[in-house]
Amino acid sequence: MTSTPGEWDIVTSVGITALGVAAARAIETHREEPLVSDPYAARFVRAAKPPNPMPTTPAEAAALVDHEGLWVLNSAYMAVRTRFFDDYFRRATDDGVRQAVILAAGLDSRAFRLDWPQGTAIYEVDQPKVLEFKQEVLDEQGATARGTRRTVPVDLRDNWSAALLDAGFVPDEPTAWLAEGLLPYLPPEAEQLLLDTIDKYSGPGSWLSVEQPIDMARMLDDAQVGDVATQWGVDIRSLIHDDARPDAKDTLRSLGWEIVDECAADVARRYGRNLDEELDRMFAVSRYVIGRRAAQ
Repeated sequence: MTSTPGEWDIVTSVGITALGVAAARAIETHREEPLVSDPYAARFVRAAKPPNPMPTTPAEAAALVDHEGLWVLNSAYMAVRTRFFDDYFRRATDDGVRQAVILAAGLDSRAFRLDWPQGTAIYEVDQPKVLEFKQEVLDEQGATARGTRRTVPVDLRDNWSAALLDAGFVPDEPTAWLAEGLLPYLPPEAEQLLLDTIDKYSGPGSWLSVEQPIDMARMLDDAQVGDVATQWGVDIRSLIHDDARPDAKDTLRSLGWEIVDECAADVARRYGRNLDEELDRMFAVSRYVIGRRAAQ
């Protein structure tokens, strides 16, 4: 068990992990036949000026000889994860959902990357300093959202649902919720409260997707975690909660959601990615869960 600092910016604590994810998306964007294309990811990394340089292309990653393995694994995993949740939003909007909430949005650029149907509102919930940095970079690039983007600067450990409502969220309408890379940073009671709150504010026909860690102890023992501490200047072990808890999918089923889930390794293979032994071990620690509340 661990504790997370009260607040952070983009180069400290949980914030710098979002920057590492953006760097991974940037690397994938510059590969041949990428699973995702994010034109903003590299710009976020360069603007942040992290304490230790983060690569944004495969060539830059290869130049970091002592840490190349970290970035190969990180970019491979994040490419699959990002594509899966991109496709999740496409499925939800194809089903008629016109309201999306991205929890702990970090440097997520889906409001600008995805083709949202007309009339879709996208809410991004995260720490004020993280969203402020993100907005500055987007403004410098003249970025235009492809839907109605609404930022909700609030700590998820505070009364975030009230802030979401104040931003214009309509709880009676079907919503597509996303908790990507969030659950490991929450203690069990906070995860339960998060899922209960989502359930409370989900109208009929709503969707929810989460990244479900299934072997945190194994992940935290991996040598790559120590490499992250060296490269990013943050000890991931101090941020992650590995306390025993029910699986999110079981909690959601108990709340009446229809659930399907898939191992991240199987998702990678479905997208045509071949996994060597090291990659397979990394992908094996997560499952991607999609829940749907029946329409009335």
